Amino acid sequence: MRVSADFSALRQTRWYEYVLRFCLGGLLSVVAGLIAERFGPDVGGLFLAFPVIFPASATLVEKHEAQKKRHVGIASTARGRQAAGLDAAGTALGAVALVCFACVLWRNIAVRSAPGVIAAAGLVWIVVATSLWWVRKRGWPRIRGSRHAYSKGA
Repeated sequence: MRVSADFSALRQTRWYEYVLRFCLGGLLSVVAGLIAERFGPDVGGLFLAFPVIFPASATLVEKHEAQKKRHVGIASTARGRQAAGLDAAGTALGAVALVCFACVLWRNIAVRSAPGVIAAAGLVWIVVATSLWWVRKRGWPRIRGSRHAYSKGA
């Protein structure tokens, strides 16, 4: 599979959907800040690491896929749910990579050079995210008997 960018998707998104993502992301960031104030920055940072855009993104992905199907005369919402599920799987893989990034920072930032630690943590994030993506694309582990698109390497 070749990685590419599809900027045509930007034209499919309405202005109010961007506002929704911005507001929901801001709200979740505020919640993470309140958690950090109450329980400390270590706990709050875990919540801030949550991809704050995901809740809005997943619903919009499903909506856009369903609209595409309706446009061509297909009354199925299964494709939208599958697309949202794939988005969720990607978010989970990215979150694992973010946890690895945070662990490198947490263990080293107080005792080593900050720019070096941030660079090393970024490298760890790239390696983990890319490795998880590669493993997922190769279909490992395959779930026997599953009818979901993500288990078939789609």
